[in-house]
Amino acid sequence: LTTEFGNASSRFHAYGMRARNLVDTAREQVAALIGAMPSEIIFTSGATESNNLALRGAAAAHAAARGLVDGGNQSSPGHIITATTEHKAVLDVVKAMRDEGWDVTFLSVDREGRLDLDRLRAAIRPDTALISLMAANNEIGTLHPVEEIGAIARQHGVTFHCDAVQAAGNVAIDVERWNVDLLSLSSHKLYGPKGVGALYVREGIDLLPSQSGGIHEDGRRAGTLNTPGIVGMAKALELAYDEHEARVAHYQTLRDALIDGVLARVPGAHLTGHRTQRLPGHASFILDGVEANMLLVHLDLKGIAGSSGSACKTGNPEPSGLLMAMGYTPEQALTGLRLTVGMQTTEADIEYTIDAIAESVEKVRALA
Repeated sequence: LTTEFGNASSRFHAYGMRARNLVDTAREQVAALIGAMPSEIIFTSGATESNNLALRGAAAAHAAARGLVDGGNQSSPGHIITATTEHKAVLDVVKAMRDEGWDVTFLSVDREGRLDLDRLRAAIRPDTALISLMAANNEIGTLHPVEEIGAIARQHGVTFHCDAVQAAGNVAIDVERWNVDLLSLSSHKLYGPKGVGALYVREGIDLLPSQSGGIHEDGRRAGTLNTPGIVGMAKALELAYDEHEARVAHYQTLRDALIDGVLARVPGAHLTGHRTQRLPGHASFILDGVEANMLLVHLDLKGIAGSSGSACKTGNPEPSGLLMAMGYTPEQALTGLRLTVGMQTTEADIEYTIDAIAESVEKVRALA
């Protein structure tokens, strides 16, 4: 930020070349940590842009290829498969593409947020252009069988995009073993700087740029590169996988203590997501008779930062669409609570949090 302020796209002066070298090194680091080649990494402004570029870029390339083959007479540009429980950064893009003429299949999940792979196989059509399914759910923590999904996509010749934002740093990522063609990453989920992300694009996958204004990133993404952010993201990813197995085991121990403690201490608490096939530091619940946003206020006063399964629009709480997609009622979907453990979390923190949740739930219920 203070010493290398050159534009990494300017190759005819020393400032720019030094910045380019930093970006090239970061690209090599990110690629090595996920089993990719440096040329397969595109740096972006974050996961939302990565998802947009993956979905719109791959779909546009597919539609263009069909137009050449079919003479441009197809009634629809093609077919996309995703799930009802994807992040809004995927769902909103796919819904917009549906409005633009794409056919979309939204796969449902079971009560624990798991996909039925037989339904995925049955959904694939001759004109399926893209499958977009996340590695791990942000709201309930459930892990998806990415390797099997990728194998199904590869068997049918369909491009597979995976939003791996929640998985990065928590799960070992190997793009070859996972059989992914496109994979989205975000820096700030790794303790890295905000406003930077990456998209892995397998060599040979056609991807049309989704925005104009430059020929950066080999013509696939326009816009000046955020050199400090990119360097920070590469370092954050490197640190996330340093002593990874020990860190994950620590997260799991704290997570399980938190889950067990809340379920034991809070009447009417129910775990959401799969009990074991979930992110190592992720705990999520529904709490009978407790409006989640009110609970979050009480927890914040105790120094605990949690989040709700519901979004707030113009001051009116809305039920979590994800929880309702899993079969919970709108009333239950207003009671979701999500907590995650981090690198600095201790056993004492977990004990304090369990006590705080139990006390706060009692107070919120008394006010209802």
